[in-house]
Amino acid sequence: MQKIYFYITTPLYYVNDKPHIGHAYTTLAADVLARHKRARQIPVFFQTGTDEHGSNIEKIAVDMNMDPKAWCDAVSGEFKRMWKVLNINYDHFIRTTDPEHEKRVQAVFERLIKTGDIYPGRYSGLYCRPCEAFFEESELKNGCCPVHGTPAEKVSEETYFFKLSKYQKPLLEHYAGNPDFLAPRHRAREIINFAKSGLKDISVSRTKVTWGIKVTSNPSHTVYVWFDALLNYVTGPGFDADTSVDAFQMKWPADVHLVGKEIFRFHAVTWPAMLMALGLELPRQVFAHGWWTVNGEKMSKSKGNFIDPEVVAREYGADALRYFIFREAPFGADGDFSMEAFRRRYNADLANDLGNLLSRVLNMAAKYIENRLPGKPEAAKLFDTISAWGPEIDEKIDTMRFGEALDRIWQAVSMLNKEIDRQKPWVMAKDEPESVRPFLNDLVWCLRAIAGWLYSFMPDTSTRMQLALGIGRTGTEDLETSKPPQLFPRKL
Repeated sequence: MQKIYFYITTPLYYVNDKPHIGHAYTTLAADVLARHKRARQIPVFFQTGTDEHGSNIEKIAVDMNMDPKAWCDAVSGEFKRMWKVLNINYDHFIRTTDPEHEKRVQAVFERLIKTGDIYPGRYSGLYCRPCEAFFEESELKNGCCPVHGTPAEKVSEETYFFKLSKYQKPLLEHYAGNPDFLAPRHRAREIINFAKSGLKDISVSRTKVTWGIKVTSNPSHTVYVWFDALLNYVTGPGFDADTSVDAFQMKWPADVHLVGKEIFRFHAVTWPAMLMALGLELPRQVFAHGWWTVNGEKMSKSKGNFIDPEVVAREYGADALRYFIFREAPFGADGDFSMEAFRRRYNADLANDLGNLLSRVLNMAAKYIENRLPGKPEAAKLFDTISAWGPEIDEKIDTMRFGEALDRIWQAVSMLNKEIDRQKPWVMAKDEPESVRPFLNDLVWCLRAIAGWLYSFMPDTSTRMQLALGIGRTGTEDLETSKPPQLFPRKL
């Protein structure tokens, strides 16, 4: 069976707390790319979900006097609700507590025991509970986790190991032969240097954690939460360790795994080694984006500075948030979120530039040409110029240079606003009435192109623009005759 789907994933989000702007960032990026592909008639399989096992979840549930599954159900439900608020159109939401996922993880574990890629032993090391991750002493900062800043715990127990060391050379060869595999490229050197420094076999089971997937052949062990979670990328589309599945072959390999930079190593080293052990093709790209700070500071519970995407979306609209996070910082780099910067872009870029442009053009079309439009004229100078940017915008979205794509779209918005001010159609209607119709027609066709380009980023806004601009209405070239929509009311 041949691969036909463009397969894109987010990481599985850990259910230790409700979703915040960092989770939204990754998932919205996947949604932008997925929408862009679908709009070009490319079949897409977009998977996201939640990571629900491990000692951290077990402890939280005890502290909350809840059953672990009940806690997971509640928080996983919050993620699903948030994605609905943000208009995220995923194809599959996977949970690591899904019975089918658990069964397939167990099958993979047993298969790798049989091949010798997983073997029993004893582990002693340094462990970060919030990360659910082991660290070398050299990776810690003053004995603390480099991500959370909490002291690492010394752990010693029986375990199963995965032969990561076996795949050091094949991984380095893959990095060298596939330069787009690690993205963006400025993050690749860190991974390559880590692999060159010498890969050690890693612990992939725990005996002191009960909230997890049991190892079938040795139920005193549970599968290590990261090993379990990484397998979602193949269990979700239907991988079976024992039989060939057509549905899986139509989707795999993944075209891009989108992850935060703090988990790049798991996805760029451990995960491809696991796939090599299973004899599966590697994903085509792992893309690690940056972090969002808030008012220049790292998000933290103690500071109470987490940005709740739902609060922003309910006040300003989901499209405004979707626009801001991809326009404010290059995707792949770190960004800073402040409500001051958000409101500034909302009022300047969305309310003034885009919203006012649509309103001006539609009002003038009603006043000067009775909302009637002929077909595209041959001398549509603005449209000919702007529409030629389409392939460039497509390429920028395909390569996840989202900010550059929006910059180009806003160049078109700015050009149209300047042309209106320069040509003054209200004067043209008096002095050169034969010129006003082709000029307004040209503007409308340009706005139709802009509305199409905006769909991936701002789907509701794009749809409202297209309806107002007569797109999709059969048998007429009339524009919408009702009052032009106010896309983005100004906010104080």
